[in-house]
Amino acid sequence: VQLQASGGGLVQAGGSLRLSCSCAISGSGFTINTMAWYRQAPGKQRELVAGITSGDSTNYADSVKGRFTISRDNAKNTVYLQMNSLRVEDTSVYYCKAFLFLNKDNRWSDYWGQGTQVTVSS
Repeated sequence: VQLQASGGGLVQAGGSLRLSCSCAISGSGFTINTMAWYRQAPGKQRELVAGITSGDSTNYADSVKGRFTISRDNAKNTVYLQMNSLRVEDTSVYYCKAFLFLNKDNRWSDYWGQGTQVTVSS
């Protein structure tokens, strides 16, 4: 299982970025349930930014509600995070996570991407 995140970068406050995370799985059938974005700033704990279920129910951290939108393309096993009105405090490494069932292991597990840096300048 590999999750590949992309789309991070440097942007000015008030700007926008779109993160993508694609899940690639070989050698087994699978079912993806929830996909989510987390972030972790230096010296801070990793926190949930937004999550989306297989039925497209979403939840957001209070700090990003109204500014960020999570979506997914099930045919591509990809989750997106559209980030608008970015603030300096949104600066973090952003990680994607997928909660999925691997047929060959017969169990549900969390899998994490490698992280992508988002830096918002004032």
